[in-house]
Amino acid sequence: MDTSVTSTRRADGTAAALAVAAPRPVERLVQGQPTSDGAGVKLTRVLTQNLQRRLDPFLMLDAFGSDAAADYIGGFPDHPHRGFETVTYMLEGRMRHKDSAGNEGLLTPGAVQWMTAGRGVIHSEMPEQEEGRMEGFQLWLNLPAKHKMRQPWYRDIRPEDIPEWRGGGVTARVIAGHAQGVAGAMQREDTEPLYLDLHLEPGATFAQPLPAAHNAFVYVYRGELLIGQTAVRSQRMAILANADGSDGVALVAGEQGARAIVIAGRPLNEPIAQYGPFVMNTNQEIFQAVEDFRAGRLA
Repeated sequence: MDTSVTSTRRADGTAAALAVAAPRPVERLVQGQPTSDGAGVKLTRVLTQNLQRRLDPFLMLDAFGSDAAADYIGGFPDHPHRGFETVTYMLEGRMRHKDSAGNEGLLTPGAVQWMTAGRGVIHSEMPEQEEGRMEGFQLWLNLPAKHKMRQPWYRDIRPEDIPEWRGGGVTARVIAGHAQGVAGAMQREDTEPLYLDLHLEPGATFAQPLPAAHNAFVYVYRGELLIGQTAVRSQRMAILANADGSDGVALVAGEQGARAIVIAGRPLNEPIAQYGPFVMNTNQEIFQAVEDFRAGRLA
């Protein structure tokens, strides 16, 4: 695809105007690292700690997916968080959330759990199935220093409450931010996150405006996408360049179609200090978080 043009072709050959004039190129491709977390849940860590500064305000992205119950049945028993937000998006399977603030909810296929840990919360995420596929993503979104010690907050977003945009062989589920005039289920003032789940038919195109200063990436989890001159295969993350004059991203699905998440946000440009499930701005704040947890002050 010639990234200098402002139009392309849909799969049926009809013209489809792009919403961006100067799409961002791919800076680099990233292959996630297989690992395990919780009580032995197998997953792929796509956005790792060494990418936190580059992809500020995003701290982590885990992709999990398995048909084998042994890979997920242990779940994520009680564990603490402080200083950021977790966004869990289920593609398949059922997972129950409980936390020390008294919240409880059931994640089902297509649902989202948005939790603000703030000053501290202890929660668990446990499977409510003993067989079948469990698949989804967990994204960690940083909080600005002024909100790191806010009260914990939680919201379950049902599948039917996630707005969708459809056109030209594309379905865009708008979890956060705005796409093609559709307001997403969540908005955040400080980090202005965009979170889209895109389903593209073979050859379909989609363009999304992005503020030039926002960091952005695309993770393909089915099929293949073309972003500019770069082919992005399944299970790959494309970090989008912060190119001068660029105004968005343009995607073209491969011959088998594609499914991908597009994530972008305004960087906080603040120091990041992390120790496991605690993300603050200084080491002293991390020491305090650990002390508070050990003393039972997060409960």
